[in-house]
Amino acid sequence: MLDIKFLRNNPDIVKENIKNKFQDSKLPLVDEVIELDAQSRAAQQEADTLRAERNKLSKQIGALYGQGKKEEAEAAKATVNAQAARLAELEKLEEELQEKIKQIMMIIPNIIDPTVPIGKDDSENVELEKFGEPVTPDFEIPYHTEIMERLNGIDLDSARKVAGNGFYYLTGNIARLHSAVLAYARDFMIDRGFTYCIPPYMIRSSVVTGVMSFAEMDAMMYKIEGEDLYLIGTSEHSMIGRFIDRIIPEEELPYTLTSYSPCFRKEKGAHGIEERGVYRIHQFEKQEMIVVCKPEDSKTWFEKLWQNTVDLFRSMDIPVRTLECCSGDLADLKVKSVDIEAWSPRQQKYFEVGSCSNLGDAQARRLKIRVNGKDGKYLAHTLNNTVVAPPRMLIAFLENNMRADGSIAIPEPLRPYMGNMTEIR
Repeated sequence: MLDIKFLRNNPDIVKENIKNKFQDSKLPLVDEVIELDAQSRAAQQEADTLRAERNKLSKQIGALYGQGKKEEAEAAKATVNAQAARLAELEKLEEELQEKIKQIMMIIPNIIDPTVPIGKDDSENVELEKFGEPVTPDFEIPYHTEIMERLNGIDLDSARKVAGNGFYYLTGNIARLHSAVLAYARDFMIDRGFTYCIPPYMIRSSVVTGVMSFAEMDAMMYKIEGEDLYLIGTSEHSMIGRFIDRIIPEEELPYTLTSYSPCFRKEKGAHGIEERGVYRIHQFEKQEMIVVCKPEDSKTWFEKLWQNTVDLFRSMDIPVRTLECCSGDLADLKVKSVDIEAWSPRQQKYFEVGSCSNLGDAQARRLKIRVNGKDGKYLAHTLNNTVVAPPRMLIAFLENNMRADGSIAIPEPLRPYMGNMTEIR
Protein backbone atom coordinates (compact mmCIF):
# COMPACT_ATOMS: atom_id res chain seq x y z
CA MET A 1 0.00 0.00 0.00
CA LEU A 2 1.33 3.42 -0.94
CA ASP A 3 1.89 6.29 1.45
CA ILE A 4 -1.05 8.70 1.04
CA LYS A 5 1.40 11.62 1.17
CA PHE A 6 3.33 10.17 -1.77
CA LEU A 7 0.14 9.75 -3.80
CA ARG A 8 -1.05 13.24 -2.90
CA ASN A 9 2.23 14.81 -4.05
CA ASN A 10 2.92 12.49 -7.00
CA PRO A 11 -0.40 11.57 -8.67
CA ASP A 12 1.17 11.45 -12.14
CA ILE A 13 3.82 8.94 -11.01
CA VAL A 14 1.12 6.75 -9.48
CA LYS A 15 -0.99 6.91 -12.65
CA GLU A 16 1.99 6.10 -14.88
CA ASN A 17 2.76 3.11 -12.65
CA ILE A 18 -0.83 1.90 -13.04
CA LYS A 19 -0.50 2.21 -16.82
CA ASN A 20 2.78 0.28 -16.75
CA LYS A 21 0.96 -2.53 -14.97
CA PHE A 22 -1.80 -2.45 -17.60
CA GLN A 23 -4.49 -1.75 -14.99
CA ASP A 24 -6.03 1.34 -16.62
CA SER A 25 -9.38 0.67 -14.96
CA LYS A 26 -7.73 1.77 -11.69
CA LEU A 27 -6.68 5.21 -13.00
CA PRO A 28 -9.83 7.00 -11.72
CA LEU A 29 -9.05 5.73 -8.22
CA VAL A 30 -6.12 8.14 -7.95
CA ASP A 31 -8.29 11.24 -8.40
CA GLU A 32 -11.00 9.72 -6.22
CA VAL A 33 -8.66 9.12 -3.31
CA ILE A 34 -7.16 12.62 -3.67
CA GLU A 35 -10.67 14.12 -3.42
CA LEU A 36 -11.54 11.95 -0.42
CA ASP A 37 -8.24 12.88 1.21
CA ALA A 38 -8.98 16.59 0.72
CA GLN A 39 -12.41 16.13 2.32
CA SER A 40 -10.89 14.20 5.20
CA ARG A 41 -8.25 16.84 5.88
CA ALA A 42 -10.88 19.61 5.69
CA ALA A 43 -13.03 17.73 8.20
CA GLN A 44 -10.03 17.20 10.45
CA GLN A 45 -9.08 20.89 10.25
CA GLU A 46 -12.61 21.98 11.15
CA ALA A 47 -12.68 19.46 13.99
CA ASP A 48 -9.35 20.70 15.35
CA THR A 49 -10.64 24.28 15.25
CA LEU A 50 -13.80 23.27 17.12
CA ARG A 51 -11.79 21.40 19.75
CA ALA A 52 -9.59 24.42 20.34
CA GLU A 53 -12.66 26.72 20.56
CA ARG A 54 -14.39 24.26 22.91
CA ASN A 55 -11.41 24.16 25.24
CA LYS A 56 -11.23 27.95 25.25
CA LEU A 57 -14.96 28.34 25.98
CA SER A 58 -14.92 25.63 28.66
CA LYS A 59 -12.33 27.62 30.58
CA GLN A 60 -14.37 30.80 30.18
CA ILE A 61 -17.63 29.24 31.40
CA GLY A 62 -16.30 28.60 34.90
CA ALA A 63 -14.93 32.10 35.10
CA LEU A 64 -18.21 33.64 33.92
CA TYR A 65 -20.22 31.72 36.51
CA GLY A 66 -17.72 32.87 39.12
CA GLN A 67 -18.26 36.48 38.06
CA GLY A 68 -22.02 36.07 38.28
CA LYS A 69 -22.45 36.40 34.55
CA LYS A 70 -24.91 33.55 34.31
CA GLU A 71 -26.50 34.53 30.98
CA GLU A 72 -23.14 34.79 29.26
CA ALA A 73 -22.05 31.51 30.81
CA GLU A 74 -25.22 29.76 29.62
CA ALA A 75 -24.77 31.18 26.11
CA ALA A 76 -21.19 29.91 26.04
CA LYS A 77 -22.40 26.55 27.32
CA ALA A 78 -24.99 26.34 24.51
CA THR A 79 -22.27 27.12 21.99
CA VAL A 80 -20.11 24.31 23.42
CA ASN A 81 -23.03 21.86 23.18
CA ALA A 82 -23.69 22.85 19.58
CA GLN A 83 -20.03 22.46 18.78
CA ALA A 84 -20.01 19.02 20.45
CA ALA A 85 -22.78 17.85 18.12
CA ARG A 86 -20.93 19.18 15.08
CA LEU A 87 -17.68 17.67 16.35
CA ALA A 88 -19.34 14.27 16.63
CA GLU A 89 -20.54 14.60 13.02
CA LEU A 90 -17.06 15.52 11.86
CA GLU A 91 -15.40 12.66 13.75
CA LYS A 92 -17.84 10.19 12.18
CA LEU A 93 -17.24 11.74 8.76
CA GLU A 94 -13.45 11.52 9.23
CA GLU A 95 -13.75 7.84 10.16
CA GLU A 96 -15.91 7.08 7.12
CA LEU A 97 -13.60 8.98 4.76
CA GLN A 98 -10.48 7.33 6.16
CA GLU A 99 -12.02 3.88 5.69
CA LYS A 100 -12.90 4.69 2.07
CA ILE A 101 -9.39 5.99 1.48
CA LYS A 102 -7.87 2.86 3.02
CA GLN A 103 -9.99 0.54 0.86
CA ILE A 104 -8.98 2.37 -2.32
CA MET A 105 -5.31 2.62 -1.33
CA MET A 106 -5.25 -1.15 -0.85
CA ILE A 107 -6.31 -1.58 -4.48
CA ILE A 108 -3.85 0.87 -6.03
CA PRO A 109 -0.67 -1.09 -6.95
CA ASN A 110 2.70 -0.49 -5.36
CA ILE A 111 5.34 1.47 -7.32
CA ILE A 112 7.47 -1.02 -9.24
CA ASP A 113 11.26 -0.82 -9.35
CA PRO A 114 12.63 1.18 -12.33
CA THR A 115 14.52 -1.91 -13.52
CA VAL A 116 11.33 -3.97 -14.00
CA PRO A 117 10.66 -4.64 -17.72
CA ILE A 118 7.32 -3.35 -18.99
CA GLY A 119 5.04 -6.12 -20.27
CA LYS A 120 1.42 -7.26 -20.14
CA ASP A 121 1.79 -10.77 -18.72
CA ASP A 122 4.19 -13.63 -17.98
CA SER A 123 4.73 -14.23 -21.71
CA GLU A 124 6.81 -11.02 -21.66
CA ASN A 125 9.02 -11.97 -18.70
CA VAL A 126 12.73 -11.64 -19.46
CA GLU A 127 15.31 -14.40 -19.09
CA LEU A 128 18.23 -13.26 -16.95
CA GLU A 129 20.65 -16.17 -16.62
CA LYS A 130 20.93 -19.94 -17.00
CA PHE A 131 22.70 -22.15 -14.50
CA GLY A 132 23.79 -25.63 -15.57
CA GLU A 133 23.60 -27.27 -18.97
CA PRO A 134 20.14 -28.61 -19.94
CA VAL A 135 20.34 -32.31 -20.75
CA THR A 136 18.37 -34.03 -23.50
CA PRO A 137 18.43 -37.79 -22.84
CA ASP A 138 18.42 -40.32 -25.68
CA PHE A 139 15.48 -42.16 -24.12
CA GLU A 140 11.86 -41.19 -23.52
CA ILE A 141 10.97 -39.66 -20.17
CA PRO A 142 7.37 -40.43 -19.11
CA TYR A 143 4.99 -37.91 -17.54
CA HIS A 144 5.92 -37.36 -13.88
CA THR A 145 2.90 -39.17 -12.45
CA GLU A 146 3.69 -42.19 -14.65
CA ILE A 147 7.23 -42.24 -13.23
CA MET A 148 5.83 -42.15 -9.70
CA GLU A 149 3.26 -44.85 -10.44
CA ARG A 150 5.94 -47.18 -11.85
CA LEU A 151 7.80 -46.77 -8.55
CA ASN A 152 4.62 -47.36 -6.50
CA GLY A 153 4.97 -43.79 -5.22
CA ILE A 154 1.62 -42.11 -5.90
CA ASP A 155 -2.09 -42.89 -5.66
CA LEU A 156 -4.24 -40.26 -7.39
CA ASP A 157 -7.42 -42.34 -7.75
CA SER A 158 -7.83 -42.86 -4.01
CA ALA A 159 -7.08 -39.18 -3.34
CA ARG A 160 -9.85 -38.14 -5.75
CA LYS A 161 -12.32 -40.36 -3.88
CA VAL A 162 -11.22 -38.98 -0.51
CA ALA A 163 -10.72 -35.27 -1.30
CA GLY A 164 -11.39 -34.64 -5.01
CA ASN A 165 -9.11 -33.41 -7.78
CA GLY A 166 -5.94 -31.59 -6.84
CA PHE A 167 -4.87 -33.99 -4.08
CA TYR A 168 -2.64 -37.07 -3.95
CA TYR A 169 -1.25 -39.83 -1.76
CA LEU A 170 2.53 -40.18 -1.90
CA THR A 171 3.87 -43.55 -0.79
CA GLY A 172 7.08 -45.50 -0.32
CA ASN A 173 10.34 -44.06 -1.56
CA ILE A 174 8.64 -41.19 -3.40
CA ALA A 175 7.08 -40.04 -0.12
CA ARG A 176 10.48 -40.46 1.51
CA LEU A 177 12.10 -38.44 -1.27
CA HIS A 178 9.50 -35.70 -0.72
CA SER A 179 10.42 -35.46 2.97
CA ALA A 180 14.14 -35.74 2.23
CA VAL A 181 14.04 -32.74 -0.11
CA LEU A 182 12.32 -30.64 2.58
CA ALA A 183 14.78 -31.72 5.28
CA TYR A 184 17.74 -31.03 2.99
CA ALA A 185 16.34 -27.59 2.08
CA ARG A 186 15.81 -26.79 5.77
CA ASP A 187 19.43 -27.63 6.66
CA PHE A 188 20.71 -25.89 3.51
CA MET A 189 19.14 -22.62 4.67
CA ILE A 190 20.20 -23.07 8.30
CA ASP A 191 23.78 -23.49 7.05
CA ARG A 192 23.36 -20.12 5.31
CA GLY A 193 22.51 -18.41 8.57
CA PHE A 194 18.71 -18.48 8.47
CA THR A 195 16.68 -19.26 11.59
CA TYR A 196 14.33 -22.22 11.21
CA CYS A 197 10.65 -21.64 12.07
CA ILE A 198 7.39 -23.55 12.02
CA PRO A 199 4.53 -20.99 11.94
CA PRO A 200 0.74 -21.20 12.52
CA TYR A 201 -1.02 -22.69 9.51
CA MET A 202 -4.05 -20.42 9.92
CA ILE A 203 -4.13 -16.62 10.04
CA ARG A 204 -6.71 -13.93 10.74
CA SER A 205 -8.22 -11.71 8.08
CA SER A 206 -6.23 -8.71 9.37
CA VAL A 207 -3.03 -10.58 8.45
CA VAL A 208 -4.38 -11.83 5.11
CA THR A 209 -5.21 -8.30 3.94
CA GLY A 210 -1.83 -7.15 5.23
CA VAL A 211 0.25 -9.54 3.16
CA MET A 212 -1.61 -9.74 -0.17
CA SER A 213 -4.00 -7.96 -2.51
CA PHE A 214 -7.74 -8.64 -2.54
CA ALA A 215 -7.43 -10.31 -5.96
CA GLU A 216 -4.78 -12.73 -4.68
CA MET A 217 -6.84 -13.39 -1.57
CA ASP A 218 -9.91 -14.35 -3.59
CA ALA A 219 -7.94 -16.58 -5.95
CA MET A 220 -5.89 -18.36 -3.31
CA MET A 221 -7.25 -18.46 0.23
CA TYR A 222 -9.53 -21.02 1.86
CA LYS A 223 -11.64 -19.51 4.67
CA ILE A 224 -12.59 -21.47 7.77
CA GLU A 225 -16.39 -21.30 7.96
CA GLY A 226 -17.67 -19.46 11.02
CA GLU A 227 -14.18 -18.32 12.07
CA ASP A 228 -12.02 -15.29 11.37
CA LEU A 229 -9.33 -17.64 10.10
CA TYR A 230 -7.85 -18.58 6.71
CA LEU A 231 -5.62 -21.51 5.77
CA ILE A 232 -2.26 -20.18 4.65
CA GLY A 233 -1.27 -20.38 0.99
CA THR A 234 2.41 -20.08 1.93
CA SER A 235 4.25 -19.71 5.23
CA GLU A 236 5.34 -16.22 4.18
CA HIS A 237 1.85 -14.99 5.13
CA SER A 238 2.10 -16.30 8.67
CA MET A 239 5.78 -15.36 9.06
CA ILE A 240 5.32 -11.72 8.02
CA GLY A 241 2.18 -11.60 10.18
CA ARG A 242 4.40 -12.44 13.15
CA PHE A 243 5.64 -8.84 13.11
CA ILE A 244 2.22 -7.17 12.94
CA ASP A 245 2.03 -3.86 14.84
CA ARG A 246 5.57 -4.30 16.13
CA ILE A 247 8.32 -1.72 16.60
CA ILE A 248 11.64 -3.47 15.92
CA PRO A 249 14.92 -2.12 17.32
CA GLU A 250 17.09 -1.28 14.32
CA GLU A 251 20.05 -3.23 15.71
CA GLU A 252 18.02 -6.48 15.52
CA LEU A 253 17.72 -6.27 11.72
CA PRO A 254 17.86 -8.12 9.46
CA TYR A 255 15.63 -11.01 10.44
CA THR A 256 16.53 -13.93 8.16
CA LEU A 257 14.07 -16.77 8.59
CA THR A 258 13.35 -20.06 6.84
CA SER A 259 10.01 -21.69 7.51
CA TYR A 260 8.29 -24.97 6.80
CA SER A 261 4.54 -25.34 6.33
CA PRO A 262 1.82 -27.11 4.44
CA CYS A 263 0.17 -24.75 1.95
CA PHE A 264 -3.48 -24.65 0.87
CA ARG A 265 -4.59 -22.98 -2.37
CA LYS A 266 -7.78 -22.81 -4.40
CA GLU A 267 -5.78 -22.66 -7.67
CA LYS A 268 -8.71 -21.18 -9.60
CA GLY A 269 -8.85 -21.50 -13.38
CA ALA A 270 -7.69 -23.89 -16.09
CA HIS A 271 -3.97 -24.46 -16.32
CA GLY A 272 -3.37 -26.67 -19.37
CA ILE A 273 -2.25 -30.20 -20.05
CA GLU A 274 1.27 -29.73 -18.70
CA GLU A 275 -0.19 -28.92 -15.29
CA ARG A 276 -1.94 -32.23 -14.74
CA GLY A 277 -0.63 -34.45 -11.97
CA VAL A 278 1.06 -32.63 -9.08
CA TYR A 279 2.11 -29.38 -10.76
CA ARG A 280 -0.85 -27.38 -9.42
CA ILE A 281 -2.61 -28.85 -6.41
CA HIS A 282 -4.72 -27.66 -3.49
CA GLN A 283 -2.40 -28.93 -0.75
CA PHE A 284 1.39 -29.16 -0.71
CA GLU A 285 4.39 -28.51 1.53
CA LYS A 286 7.06 -25.90 1.13
CA GLN A 287 10.25 -24.51 2.62
CA GLU A 288 10.28 -20.71 2.42
CA MET A 289 12.74 -17.93 3.19
CA ILE A 290 11.72 -14.54 4.60
CA VAL A 291 13.73 -11.40 5.30
CA VAL A 292 12.72 -8.30 7.26
CA CYS A 293 15.36 -5.62 6.82
CA LYS A 294 16.21 -1.94 6.54
CA PRO A 295 15.05 -0.29 3.27
CA GLU A 296 18.59 0.33 2.05
CA ASP A 297 19.42 -3.38 2.38
CA SER A 298 16.44 -4.89 0.54
CA LYS A 299 18.00 -4.86 -2.95
CA THR A 300 21.04 -6.76 -1.69
CA TRP A 301 18.88 -9.31 0.10
CA PHE A 302 16.75 -9.76 -3.00
CA GLU A 303 19.81 -10.90 -4.97
CA LYS A 304 20.91 -13.21 -2.15
CA LEU A 305 17.50 -14.84 -1.82
CA TRP A 306 17.03 -15.99 -5.41
CA GLN A 307 20.66 -17.10 -5.51
CA ASN A 308 19.98 -19.42 -2.55
CA THR A 309 17.34 -21.29 -4.55
CA VAL A 310 19.58 -21.50 -7.61
CA ASP A 311 22.38 -22.92 -5.46
CA LEU A 312 20.04 -25.48 -3.87
CA PHE A 313 18.89 -26.83 -7.22
CA ARG A 314 22.39 -26.82 -8.66
CA SER A 315 23.64 -28.80 -5.64
CA MET A 316 21.37 -31.59 -6.93
CA ASP A 317 22.59 -31.01 -10.50
CA ILE A 318 19.25 -29.69 -11.75
CA PRO A 319 19.66 -26.98 -14.45
CA VAL A 320 17.73 -23.79 -13.70
CA ARG A 321 17.26 -20.30 -15.06
CA THR A 322 16.07 -16.98 -13.65
CA LEU A 323 13.35 -14.83 -15.21
CA GLU A 324 12.68 -11.17 -14.44
CA CYS A 325 8.92 -10.75 -13.99
CA CYS A 326 7.54 -7.95 -16.15
CA SER A 327 5.27 -5.20 -14.82
CA GLY A 328 2.01 -6.91 -15.79
CA ASP A 329 3.03 -10.15 -14.08
CA LEU A 330 3.76 -8.51 -10.72
CA ALA A 331 1.19 -8.80 -7.95
CA ASP A 332 0.06 -5.40 -6.70
CA LEU A 333 2.23 -5.34 -3.58
CA LYS A 334 5.45 -6.38 -5.30
CA VAL A 335 8.24 -3.97 -6.22
CA LYS A 336 10.32 -6.54 -8.09
CA SER A 337 10.19 -10.30 -8.62
CA VAL A 338 12.32 -13.05 -10.15
CA ASP A 339 11.03 -16.53 -10.98
CA ILE A 340 13.30 -19.55 -10.74
CA GLU A 341 12.57 -22.20 -13.36
CA ALA A 342 13.92 -25.77 -13.55
CA TRP A 343 14.71 -27.66 -16.74
CA SER A 344 12.25 -30.33 -17.84
CA PRO A 345 13.98 -32.90 -20.09
CA ARG A 346 10.57 -34.36 -21.01
CA GLN A 347 9.08 -31.04 -22.17
CA GLN A 348 12.39 -29.63 -23.41
CA LYS A 349 11.68 -26.37 -21.63
CA TYR A 350 11.91 -24.70 -18.23
CA PHE A 351 9.04 -24.49 -15.73
CA GLU A 352 8.53 -22.46 -12.57
CA VAL A 353 9.67 -23.95 -9.26
CA GLY A 354 9.95 -20.80 -7.14
CA SER A 355 9.49 -17.07 -6.99
CA CYS A 356 11.53 -14.39 -5.19
CA SER A 357 9.84 -11.09 -4.34
CA ASN A 358 10.79 -7.73 -2.88
CA LEU A 359 7.67 -6.03 -1.49
CA GLY A 360 9.37 -2.85 -0.30
CA ASP A 361 7.41 -1.35 2.60
CA ALA A 362 3.96 -2.40 1.27
CA GLN A 363 3.35 -5.22 3.75
CA ALA A 364 4.99 -3.27 6.55
CA ARG A 365 2.68 -0.30 5.94
CA ARG A 366 -0.43 -2.50 6.03
CA LEU A 367 0.71 -4.44 9.10
CA LYS A 368 2.41 -1.50 10.86
CA ILE A 369 5.83 -3.13 11.03
CA ARG A 370 8.10 -0.29 12.10
CA VAL A 371 11.77 0.05 12.92
CA ASN A 372 13.07 2.20 15.75
CA GLY A 373 16.19 3.81 14.29
CA LYS A 374 18.59 6.41 15.61
CA ASP A 375 16.80 9.11 13.58
CA GLY A 376 13.26 7.98 14.42
CA LYS A 377 10.81 5.31 13.34
CA TYR A 378 10.42 4.05 9.77
CA LEU A 379 8.81 1.13 7.91
CA ALA A 380 10.74 -2.10 7.38
CA HIS A 381 11.13 -3.81 4.01
CA THR A 382 9.98 -7.41 3.56
CA LEU A 383 11.11 -10.07 1.08
CA ASN A 384 10.28 -13.71 0.47
CA ASN A 385 11.43 -16.56 -1.74
CA THR A 386 10.67 -20.23 -2.24
CA VAL A 387 13.48 -22.48 -1.09
CA VAL A 388 11.72 -25.54 -2.44
CA ALA A 389 8.17 -26.81 -2.97
CA PRO A 390 8.48 -30.61 -3.33
CA PRO A 391 5.58 -31.29 -5.71
CA ARG A 392 7.22 -29.23 -8.46
CA MET A 393 10.67 -30.06 -7.18
CA LEU A 394 9.80 -33.77 -7.50
CA ILE A 395 8.93 -33.27 -11.17
CA ALA A 396 12.29 -31.62 -11.86
CA PHE A 397 14.13 -34.12 -9.68
CA LEU A 398 12.64 -37.24 -11.23
CA GLU A 399 13.05 -36.06 -14.82
CA ASN A 400 16.63 -34.87 -14.38
CA ASN A 401 17.78 -37.92 -12.41
CA MET A 402 16.02 -40.65 -14.40
CA ARG A 403 18.12 -43.31 -16.05
CA ALA A 404 17.40 -45.26 -19.22
CA ASP A 405 16.34 -48.34 -17.19
CA GLY A 406 13.70 -46.29 -15.30
CA SER A 407 15.63 -46.02 -12.03
CA ILE A 408 16.17 -42.67 -10.29
CA ALA A 409 19.66 -41.64 -9.16
CA ILE A 410 19.92 -39.98 -5.73
CA PRO A 411 22.44 -37.10 -5.73
CA GLU A 412 25.01 -37.22 -2.95
CA PRO A 413 23.64 -34.28 -0.86
CA LEU A 414 20.28 -36.09 -0.50
CA ARG A 415 21.62 -39.53 0.40
CA PRO A 416 21.95 -38.90 4.16
CA TYR A 417 18.23 -37.99 4.17
CA MET A 418 17.34 -41.17 2.22
CA GLY A 419 19.07 -43.71 4.46
CA ASN A 420 22.18 -43.51 2.24
CA MET A 421 20.26 -44.88 -0.76
CA THR A 422 21.97 -44.19 -4.07
CA GLU A 423 18.97 -44.91 -6.29
CA ILE A 424 15.25 -45.63 -6.36
CA ARG A 425 14.04 -48.65 -8.38
